[in-house]
Amino acid sequence: MPDDRHRLEAALDLLRAEVAIGRPASTELTARTVWPTFVRFGQQRFDTAPTPDSDGLLFQYGTYSFGGPPMFTVDLTRQFAVVDDHGEHDHYVQVHCELRYEPDPAPDDLGSFHSWFFYDTDESLDQWFDAVGAHLQPLLDRRPSEIKLYEEKV
Repeated sequence: MPDDRHRLEAALDLLRAEVAIGRPASTELTARTVWPTFVRFGQQRFDTAPTPDSDGLLFQYGTYSFGGPPMFTVDLTRQFAVVDDHGEHDHYVQVHCELRYEPDPAPDDLGSFHSWFFYDTDESLDQWFDAVGAHLQPLLDRRPSEIKLYEEKV
C-alpha cells in the first residue's frame, strides 16, 4: 500500500472526522457545511485494487421511500471495490453521507439526478466536484430533517 493511502476499513471514521473538523457544535449541518466535507473526503486516496472502477464517488438525489415516508434525499457516496485473494471482484463497500429533507415542492421540483466519478481515469476530480456541486445550490441553506453517515456492503 502506498504510504499516502488510507485503509478501506478507515473510510467511515475518516468521513465522520471530516464532518467534525472546524465545525463548532452550535453550527447546524446543511448542504453548505457538508459538501466541503465530502469534497475533502473525496480527495483522500485509499488502498484499492488496481482497477479503473475500484474507487468511485457518487452524487445522487431524488425523492425516495426507504422503509418510511418519502423523503428528498441527497446521497454523497464513496464506493470501493473489494477483491478476493485471487484479485477477483468480491463485493463493494459504500460509505454514505445522506441528507434527508421533508418532501415539499422546493426539493421535489429538482427531480432526480446522479453522477459518478472514478479515480484512475481521464476525468478531472475538480471539474466533477464543480459540476455536481452546482446541483446543491437550491439546498445550500435548507436544514435537512436528518443526516445519516453509514457504511454498507453491496
